[in-house]
Amino acid sequence: MVRKGWNLGSLVCRVGSPGFYLKMLAQESIVSSPGKVILHGEHAVVHGKVALAVGLNLRTFLRIRCSKHGKVLLNLPNLGTCLNWEVATLQTLKTAFPADSDGPKSPSPEQIAALKVFVGIASESADTENLAVLAFLYLYLSIGAKYSRALPSLEIIVWSELPTGAGLGSSAAYNVSMAAALLMAHGAVGFPAQEEAESARWTAEELNLINTWAFQGEKIIHGNPSGVDNAVGTWGGALRYHAGKITSLERVPKLRILLTNTKVPRSTKLLVAGVKDKVLKFPNILNPVLSSIDAISQECERVLKEVNQNPSADCYTVLEELFDINQHHLNVLGVGHPSLDRLCQVTASHGLHSKLTGAGGGGCGITLLRPDVDPAVVEAAKQQLKACGYECWETHIGAPGISLHVFSALREEVQKVFQTFEKAEL
Repeated sequence: MVRKGWNLGSLVCRVGSPGFYLKMLAQESIVSSPGKVILHGEHAVVHGKVALAVGLNLRTFLRIRCSKHGKVLLNLPNLGTCLNWEVATLQTLKTAFPADSDGPKSPSPEQIAALKVFVGIASESADTENLAVLAFLYLYLSIGAKYSRALPSLEIIVWSELPTGAGLGSSAAYNVSMAAALLMAHGAVGFPAQEEAESARWTAEELNLINTWAFQGEKIIHGNPSGVDNAVGTWGGALRYHAGKITSLERVPKLRILLTNTKVPRSTKLLVAGVKDKVLKFPNILNPVLSSIDAISQECERVLKEVNQNPSADCYTVLEELFDINQHHLNVLGVGHPSLDRLCQVTASHGLHSKLTGAGGGGCGITLLRPDVDPAVVEAAKQQLKACGYECWETHIGAPGISLHVFSALREEVQKVFQTFEKAEL
Protein backbone atom coordinates (compact mmCIF):
# COMPACT_ATOMS: atom_id res chain seq x y z
CA MET A 1 0.00 0.00 0.00
CA VAL A 2 1.02 3.63 -0.51
CA ARG A 3 1.74 4.98 2.95
CA LYS A 4 4.56 7.51 3.23
CA GLY A 5 4.88 9.15 -0.17
CA TRP A 6 4.66 8.75 -3.89
CA ASN A 7 6.87 6.12 -5.50
CA LEU A 8 7.68 8.00 -8.67
CA GLY A 9 9.19 4.87 -10.18
CA SER A 10 5.71 3.38 -10.41
CA LEU A 11 3.30 6.30 -10.25
CA VAL A 12 3.67 8.37 -13.39
CA CYS A 13 2.03 11.43 -14.84
CA ARG A 14 1.39 10.08 -18.34
CA VAL A 15 -1.19 7.49 -19.28
CA GLY A 16 0.20 3.95 -19.62
CA SER A 17 -1.28 0.56 -20.43
CA PRO A 18 -4.35 -0.66 -18.51
CA GLY A 19 -2.39 -3.63 -17.18
CA PHE A 20 0.22 -1.28 -15.79
CA TYR A 21 -2.39 0.72 -13.93
CA LEU A 22 -4.12 -2.33 -12.51
CA LYS A 23 -0.74 -3.42 -11.17
CA MET A 24 -0.34 -0.05 -9.49
CA LEU A 25 -3.86 -0.21 -8.06
CA ALA A 26 -2.87 -3.37 -6.21
CA GLN A 27 -1.04 -1.01 -3.84
CA GLU A 28 -4.26 1.02 -3.39
CA SER A 29 -5.28 4.49 -4.45
CA ILE A 30 -7.41 6.94 -2.52
CA VAL A 31 -9.30 9.79 -4.15
CA SER A 32 -11.72 12.34 -2.75
CA SER A 33 -14.24 14.82 -4.08
CA PRO A 34 -15.90 17.76 -2.29
CA GLY A 35 -19.55 18.45 -1.68
CA LYS A 36 -21.10 21.70 -2.81
CA VAL A 37 -23.19 24.57 -1.54
CA ILE A 38 -25.00 27.28 -3.44
CA LEU A 39 -23.57 30.56 -2.23
CA HIS A 40 -26.11 32.75 -4.04
CA GLY A 41 -28.70 32.35 -6.77
CA GLU A 42 -30.98 29.60 -5.46
CA HIS A 43 -34.26 29.43 -7.40
CA ALA A 44 -33.37 32.55 -9.40
CA VAL A 45 -31.09 30.34 -11.50
CA VAL A 46 -34.17 28.45 -12.72
CA HIS A 47 -35.41 31.75 -14.13
CA GLY A 48 -32.25 32.55 -16.09
CA LYS A 49 -30.29 34.34 -13.36
CA VAL A 50 -26.71 33.79 -12.17
CA ALA A 51 -25.93 31.30 -9.39
CA LEU A 52 -22.63 30.72 -7.62
CA ALA A 53 -21.83 27.15 -6.52
CA VAL A 54 -18.77 26.47 -4.37
CA GLY A 55 -16.83 23.41 -3.27
CA LEU A 56 -17.57 22.37 0.30
CA ASN A 57 -14.72 20.85 2.28
CA LEU A 58 -16.79 17.95 3.49
CA ARG A 59 -15.58 15.22 1.19
CA THR A 60 -16.31 11.76 -0.14
CA PHE A 61 -13.30 9.43 0.01
CA LEU A 62 -12.89 6.35 -2.17
CA ARG A 63 -10.27 3.63 -1.87
CA ILE A 64 -9.74 1.35 -4.85
CA ARG A 65 -7.38 -1.56 -5.33
CA CYS A 66 -7.07 -4.50 -7.65
CA SER A 67 -7.73 -7.99 -6.28
CA LYS A 68 -7.11 -11.56 -7.43
CA HIS A 69 -10.33 -13.21 -6.26
CA GLY A 70 -12.25 -12.66 -9.52
CA LYS A 71 -14.89 -10.50 -7.86
CA VAL A 72 -15.92 -6.86 -7.62
CA LEU A 73 -16.48 -5.68 -4.05
CA LEU A 74 -18.44 -2.48 -3.38
CA ASN A 75 -18.56 -1.35 0.25
CA LEU A 76 -20.70 1.71 1.13
CA PRO A 77 -20.52 1.94 4.94
CA ASN A 78 -22.54 5.18 5.14
CA LEU A 79 -25.46 3.30 3.60
CA GLY A 80 -24.81 0.01 5.38
CA THR A 81 -24.24 -1.71 2.04
CA CYS A 82 -21.57 -4.23 1.07
CA LEU A 83 -22.06 -6.14 -2.17
CA ASN A 84 -19.93 -8.32 -4.40
CA TRP A 85 -20.33 -9.83 -7.84
CA GLU A 86 -18.36 -12.35 -9.88
CA VAL A 87 -16.47 -10.56 -12.66
CA ALA A 88 -17.49 -13.35 -15.03
CA THR A 89 -21.14 -12.61 -14.31
CA LEU A 90 -20.66 -8.88 -14.85
CA GLN A 91 -18.85 -9.62 -18.09
CA THR A 92 -22.10 -11.05 -19.48
CA LEU A 93 -23.76 -7.66 -18.95
CA LYS A 94 -21.02 -5.81 -20.79
CA THR A 95 -22.63 -6.42 -24.19
CA ALA A 96 -25.43 -4.04 -23.17
CA PHE A 97 -22.81 -1.28 -22.78
CA PRO A 98 -21.08 -0.97 -26.16
CA ALA A 99 -18.09 1.35 -26.42
CA ASP A 100 -18.72 4.58 -28.31
CA SER A 101 -15.88 6.33 -30.09
CA ASP A 102 -17.56 9.69 -29.49
CA GLY A 103 -17.30 9.35 -25.72
CA PRO A 104 -19.82 8.79 -22.91
CA LYS A 105 -23.49 8.86 -23.80
CA SER A 106 -26.52 9.16 -21.58
CA PRO A 107 -27.63 5.88 -20.00
CA SER A 108 -30.48 4.41 -22.01
CA PRO A 109 -33.74 3.22 -20.40
CA GLU A 110 -32.84 -0.30 -21.58
CA GLN A 111 -29.48 -0.20 -19.80
CA ILE A 112 -31.03 1.08 -16.58
CA ALA A 113 -33.76 -1.56 -16.77
CA ALA A 114 -31.17 -4.31 -17.32
CA LEU A 115 -29.17 -3.17 -14.29
CA LYS A 116 -32.29 -3.07 -12.10
CA VAL A 117 -33.19 -6.61 -13.11
CA PHE A 118 -29.62 -7.76 -12.45
CA VAL A 119 -29.54 -6.23 -8.96
CA GLY A 120 -33.14 -7.11 -8.17
CA ILE A 121 -34.38 -3.55 -7.75
CA ALA A 122 -38.02 -2.64 -8.30
CA SER A 123 -38.38 -0.47 -11.40
CA GLU A 124 -39.89 2.45 -9.44
CA SER A 125 -37.36 2.38 -6.58
CA ALA A 126 -35.64 5.67 -5.72
CA ASP A 127 -33.86 4.42 -2.60
CA THR A 128 -30.45 6.06 -2.05
CA GLU A 129 -28.69 2.72 -1.62
CA ASN A 130 -30.15 1.26 -4.81
CA LEU A 131 -29.36 4.34 -6.87
CA ALA A 132 -25.75 4.35 -5.62
CA VAL A 133 -25.36 0.69 -6.65
CA LEU A 134 -26.89 1.33 -10.08
CA ALA A 135 -24.61 4.32 -10.68
CA PHE A 136 -21.56 2.24 -9.78
CA LEU A 137 -22.51 -0.65 -12.04
CA TYR A 138 -23.26 1.71 -14.92
CA LEU A 139 -19.86 3.42 -14.60
CA TYR A 140 -17.99 0.15 -14.05
CA LEU A 141 -19.52 -1.51 -17.12
CA SER A 142 -19.50 1.54 -19.40
CA ILE A 143 -15.94 2.59 -18.62
CA GLY A 144 -14.88 -1.06 -18.85
CA ALA A 145 -16.52 -1.40 -22.26
CA LYS A 146 -14.84 1.77 -23.47
CA TYR A 147 -11.28 1.08 -22.34
CA SER A 148 -10.77 -2.68 -21.79
CA ARG A 149 -11.63 -6.07 -23.21
CA ALA A 150 -11.82 -7.73 -19.80
CA LEU A 151 -13.38 -6.24 -16.70
CA PRO A 152 -11.07 -5.89 -13.68
CA SER A 153 -11.47 -7.49 -10.27
CA LEU A 154 -11.61 -4.58 -7.82
CA GLU A 155 -12.22 -3.75 -4.17
CA ILE A 156 -13.84 -0.35 -3.66
CA ILE A 157 -14.79 1.35 -0.41
CA VAL A 158 -16.56 4.72 -0.39
CA TRP A 159 -16.91 6.71 2.82
CA SER A 160 -18.35 10.20 3.02
CA GLU A 161 -18.47 13.11 5.43
CA LEU A 162 -21.51 14.41 3.54
CA PRO A 163 -25.05 13.66 4.68
CA THR A 164 -27.29 12.31 1.93
CA GLY A 165 -30.40 14.10 0.77
CA ALA A 166 -29.33 17.45 2.24
CA GLY A 167 -28.66 19.25 -1.06
CA LEU A 168 -24.89 19.20 -0.52
CA GLY A 169 -23.90 17.31 -3.66
CA SER A 170 -23.29 13.95 -1.98
CA SER A 171 -24.25 11.95 -5.07
CA ALA A 172 -22.00 14.05 -7.30
CA ALA A 173 -19.03 13.62 -4.95
CA TYR A 174 -19.70 9.86 -5.12
CA ASN A 175 -19.92 9.79 -8.91
CA VAL A 176 -16.88 12.03 -9.44
CA SER A 177 -14.78 9.89 -7.10
CA MET A 178 -16.01 6.69 -8.75
CA ALA A 179 -15.39 7.97 -12.27
CA ALA A 180 -11.86 9.10 -11.40
CA ALA A 181 -11.00 5.80 -9.72
CA LEU A 182 -12.35 3.64 -12.53
CA LEU A 183 -10.70 5.75 -15.22
CA MET A 184 -7.39 5.33 -13.38
CA ALA A 185 -7.98 1.59 -13.21
CA HIS A 186 -8.26 1.45 -17.00
CA GLY A 187 -5.41 3.85 -17.75
CA ALA A 188 -7.74 6.47 -19.23
CA VAL A 189 -6.29 9.06 -16.85
CA GLY A 190 -2.88 9.03 -15.24
CA PHE A 191 -1.62 9.06 -11.67
CA PRO A 192 -0.92 12.77 -11.14
CA ALA A 193 1.91 12.11 -8.68
CA GLN A 194 4.23 14.80 -7.43
CA GLU A 195 7.21 14.20 -5.20
CA GLU A 196 6.61 15.15 -1.54
CA ALA A 197 3.02 16.15 -2.37
CA GLU A 198 0.27 15.09 0.03
CA SER A 199 -2.33 15.18 -2.73
CA ALA A 200 -2.36 15.79 -6.46
CA ARG A 201 -4.76 16.64 -9.25
CA TRP A 202 -5.19 15.75 -12.91
CA THR A 203 -4.67 17.79 -16.06
CA ALA A 204 -7.51 19.92 -17.42
CA GLU A 205 -8.12 17.38 -20.19
CA GLU A 206 -8.30 14.50 -17.71
CA LEU A 207 -10.58 16.49 -15.40
CA ASN A 208 -12.94 17.08 -18.32
CA LEU A 209 -13.05 13.34 -18.95
CA ILE A 210 -13.72 12.60 -15.26
CA ASN A 211 -16.47 15.21 -15.20
CA THR A 212 -18.11 13.84 -18.35
CA TRP A 213 -18.30 10.31 -16.95
CA ALA A 214 -19.45 11.54 -13.52
CA PHE A 215 -22.29 13.40 -15.22
CA GLN A 216 -23.54 10.09 -16.65
CA GLY A 217 -23.56 8.63 -13.13
CA GLU A 218 -25.54 11.66 -11.95
CA LYS A 219 -28.13 10.94 -14.64
CA ILE A 220 -28.66 7.49 -13.14
CA ILE A 221 -29.45 9.07 -9.78
CA HIS A 222 -31.21 12.32 -10.74
CA GLY A 223 -32.53 11.75 -14.25
CA ASN A 224 -31.91 15.24 -15.64
CA PRO A 225 -29.28 16.99 -13.50
CA SER A 226 -27.92 20.45 -14.32
CA GLY A 227 -24.31 19.30 -14.22
CA VAL A 228 -23.37 21.89 -11.60
CA ASP A 229 -22.84 19.44 -8.74
CA ASN A 230 -20.48 17.13 -10.61
CA ALA A 231 -18.64 20.13 -12.07
CA VAL A 232 -18.01 21.46 -8.56
CA GLY A 233 -16.96 17.99 -7.43
CA THR A 234 -14.49 17.80 -10.30
CA TRP A 235 -13.08 21.30 -10.44
CA GLY A 236 -13.69 22.55 -6.89
CA GLY A 237 -13.33 26.23 -6.07
CA ALA A 238 -16.34 28.20 -7.29
CA LEU A 239 -18.45 27.98 -10.43
CA ARG A 240 -20.71 30.49 -12.10
CA TYR A 241 -23.86 28.93 -13.55
CA HIS A 242 -25.95 30.98 -15.96
CA ALA A 243 -28.43 29.82 -18.58
CA GLY A 244 -26.90 26.35 -18.75
CA LYS A 245 -23.32 27.60 -19.04
CA ILE A 246 -20.85 26.65 -16.29
CA THR A 247 -17.72 28.77 -15.81
CA SER A 248 -14.97 28.26 -13.23
CA LEU A 249 -13.98 31.32 -11.23
CA GLU A 250 -10.26 31.87 -10.90
CA ARG A 251 -8.43 32.06 -7.57
CA VAL A 252 -11.41 31.68 -5.27
CA PRO A 253 -10.63 32.34 -1.60
CA LYS A 254 -11.37 29.69 1.00
CA LEU A 255 -14.08 31.15 3.20
CA ARG A 256 -14.73 29.70 6.62
CA ILE A 257 -18.34 28.78 7.25
CA LEU A 258 -20.55 27.03 9.74
CA LEU A 259 -22.76 24.57 7.85
CA THR A 260 -25.98 23.64 9.61
CA ASN A 261 -28.41 20.89 8.68
CA THR A 262 -31.84 21.55 10.13
CA LYS A 263 -32.75 17.93 9.30
CA VAL A 264 -36.12 19.15 8.03
CA PRO A 265 -36.96 17.17 4.86
CA ARG A 266 -38.18 19.02 1.81
CA SER A 267 -39.06 18.45 -1.82
CA THR A 268 -36.91 20.47 -4.23
CA LYS A 269 -39.39 19.76 -7.01
CA LEU A 270 -42.33 21.19 -5.06
CA LEU A 271 -40.35 24.22 -3.88
CA VAL A 272 -39.21 25.06 -7.43
CA ALA A 273 -42.79 24.68 -8.69
CA GLY A 274 -44.06 26.91 -5.89
CA VAL A 275 -41.68 29.73 -6.82
CA LYS A 276 -42.67 29.41 -10.48
CA ASP A 277 -46.35 29.70 -9.61
CA LYS A 278 -45.69 32.73 -7.42
CA VAL A 279 -43.70 34.49 -10.15
CA LEU A 280 -46.49 33.85 -12.66
CA LYS A 281 -49.06 35.19 -10.21
CA PHE A 282 -47.11 38.31 -9.21
CA PRO A 283 -44.66 39.01 -12.05
CA ASN A 284 -44.32 42.74 -11.38
CA ILE A 285 -43.50 42.04 -7.74
CA LEU A 286 -41.27 38.98 -7.94
CA ASN A 287 -39.34 39.52 -11.17
CA PRO A 288 -37.52 42.45 -9.52
CA VAL A 289 -36.70 40.12 -6.60
CA LEU A 290 -35.17 37.61 -9.00
CA SER A 291 -33.20 40.41 -10.65
CA SER A 292 -31.98 41.52 -7.25
CA ILE A 293 -30.77 37.99 -6.45
CA ASP A 294 -28.96 38.01 -9.79
CA ALA A 295 -27.26 41.27 -8.80
CA ILE A 296 -26.29 39.73 -5.43
CA SER A 297 -24.59 36.81 -7.20
CA GLN A 298 -22.66 39.17 -9.45
CA GLU A 299 -21.67 41.46 -6.59
CA CYS A 300 -20.52 38.46 -4.58
CA GLU A 301 -18.40 37.32 -7.53
CA ARG A 302 -16.77 40.76 -7.64
CA VAL A 303 -16.10 40.79 -3.89
CA LEU A 304 -14.58 37.29 -3.96
CA LYS A 305 -12.01 38.53 -6.47
CA GLU A 306 -11.33 41.51 -4.21
CA VAL A 307 -10.83 39.25 -1.18
CA ASN A 308 -8.04 37.51 -3.07
CA GLN A 309 -6.31 40.80 -3.83
CA ASN A 310 -7.00 42.64 -0.57
CA PRO A 311 -8.78 40.62 2.14
CA SER A 312 -9.95 43.63 4.12
CA ALA A 313 -12.58 43.71 6.84
CA ASP A 314 -14.81 45.70 4.48
CA CYS A 315 -14.96 42.77 2.06
CA TYR A 316 -16.29 40.46 4.73
CA THR A 317 -18.81 43.07 5.82
CA VAL A 318 -20.17 43.20 2.26
CA LEU A 319 -20.34 39.39 2.09
CA GLU A 320 -22.31 39.36 5.35
CA GLU A 321 -24.72 41.99 4.05
CA LEU A 322 -25.27 39.98 0.87
CA PHE A 323 -26.12 36.94 3.00
CA ASP A 324 -28.73 38.94 4.92
CA ILE A 325 -30.31 40.51 1.83
CA ASN A 326 -30.49 37.23 -0.07
CA GLN A 327 -32.03 35.40 2.87
CA HIS A 328 -34.83 37.99 2.98
CA HIS A 329 -35.36 37.62 -0.78
CA LEU A 330 -35.62 33.85 -0.48
CA ASN A 331 -38.23 34.24 2.23
CA VAL A 332 -40.18 36.54 -0.11
CA LEU A 333 -40.06 33.80 -2.75
CA GLY A 334 -41.67 31.45 -0.24
CA VAL A 335 -38.81 28.98 0.25
CA GLY A 336 -38.03 29.86 3.84
CA HIS A 337 -38.97 27.73 6.82
CA PRO A 338 -39.31 28.25 10.60
CA SER A 339 -36.27 26.01 11.12
CA LEU A 340 -34.19 28.29 8.89
CA ASP A 341 -35.58 31.40 10.60
CA ARG A 342 -34.48 29.91 13.90
CA LEU A 343 -31.01 29.21 12.50
CA CYS A 344 -30.64 32.83 11.36
CA GLN A 345 -31.93 34.14 14.71
CA VAL A 346 -29.51 32.01 16.72
CA THR A 347 -26.47 33.00 14.69
CA ALA A 348 -27.52 36.67 14.57
CA SER A 349 -27.65 36.68 18.37
CA HIS A 350 -23.91 35.91 18.24
CA GLY A 351 -23.18 38.57 15.63
CA LEU A 352 -23.02 36.07 12.75
CA HIS A 353 -24.79 36.16 9.37
CA SER A 354 -26.57 33.21 7.75
CA LYS A 355 -28.68 32.19 4.78
CA LEU A 356 -30.26 29.02 3.48
CA THR A 357 -28.41 27.10 0.80
CA GLY A 358 -30.10 24.98 -1.81
CA ALA A 359 -33.82 24.52 -2.22
CA GLY A 360 -34.85 25.85 1.20
CA GLY A 361 -37.99 24.70 2.97
CA GLY A 362 -35.71 23.22 5.63
CA GLY A 363 -32.49 21.52 4.62
CA CYS A 364 -29.24 23.39 5.22
CA GLY A 365 -28.02 26.87 5.96
CA ILE A 366 -24.56 28.45 5.87
CA THR A 367 -23.07 30.99 8.26
CA LEU A 368 -20.12 33.13 7.21
CA LEU A 369 -17.22 33.14 9.69
CA ARG A 370 -14.87 36.10 9.43
CA PRO A 371 -11.14 35.36 9.82
CA ASP A 372 -11.06 37.27 13.11
CA VAL A 373 -14.17 35.71 14.67
CA ASP A 374 -13.71 34.63 18.28
CA PRO A 375 -13.70 30.79 18.46
CA ALA A 376 -15.76 31.03 21.65
CA VAL A 377 -18.50 32.84 19.72
CA VAL A 378 -18.59 30.11 17.07
CA GLU A 379 -18.69 27.38 19.70
CA ALA A 380 -21.55 29.10 21.56
CA ALA A 381 -23.53 29.35 18.33
CA LYS A 382 -22.87 25.70 17.52
CA GLN A 383 -24.03 24.54 20.93
CA GLN A 384 -27.22 26.58 20.68
CA LEU A 385 -27.94 25.22 17.20
CA LYS A 386 -27.33 21.66 18.36
CA ALA A 387 -29.78 22.30 21.19
CA CYS A 388 -32.35 23.02 18.47
CA GLY A 389 -31.73 19.51 17.13
CA TYR A 390 -29.56 20.68 14.24
CA GLU A 391 -26.27 19.19 13.05
CA CYS A 392 -23.29 21.53 12.55
CA TRP A 393 -19.93 21.39 10.80
CA GLU A 394 -17.24 24.06 10.99
CA THR A 395 -15.57 23.90 7.59
CA HIS A 396 -14.76 26.04 4.55
CA ILE A 397 -15.92 26.65 1.00
CA GLY A 398 -13.78 27.06 -2.09
CA ALA A 399 -12.37 23.56 -1.50
CA PRO A 400 -10.31 21.79 -4.19
CA GLY A 401 -12.00 19.33 -6.54
CA ILE A 402 -11.24 15.66 -7.16
CA SER A 403 -7.82 14.78 -5.74
CA LEU A 404 -5.54 11.77 -5.39
CA HIS A 405 -4.14 11.34 -1.87
CA VAL A 406 -1.20 9.84 -0.06
CA PHE A 407 -2.67 7.73 2.75
CA SER A 408 -0.36 9.14 5.43
CA ALA A 409 -1.48 12.69 4.59
CA LEU A 410 -5.16 11.97 5.23
CA ARG A 411 -6.75 13.18 8.45
CA GLU A 412 -6.54 10.65 11.26
CA GLU A 413 -10.31 10.16 11.20
CA VAL A 414 -10.26 9.17 7.53
CA GLN A 415 -7.26 6.89 8.01
CA LYS A 416 -9.06 5.06 10.82
CA VAL A 417 -12.10 4.46 8.62
CA PHE A 418 -10.08 2.66 5.97
CA GLN A 419 -7.91 0.85 8.53
CA THR A 420 -11.06 -0.45 10.21
CA PHE A 421 -12.35 -1.98 6.98
CA GLU A 422 -8.92 -3.29 6.12
CA LYS A 423 -8.82 -5.26 9.38
CA ALA A 424 -12.33 -6.53 8.77
CA GLU A 425 -11.29 -7.81 5.34
CA LEU A 426 -8.31 -9.61 6.84
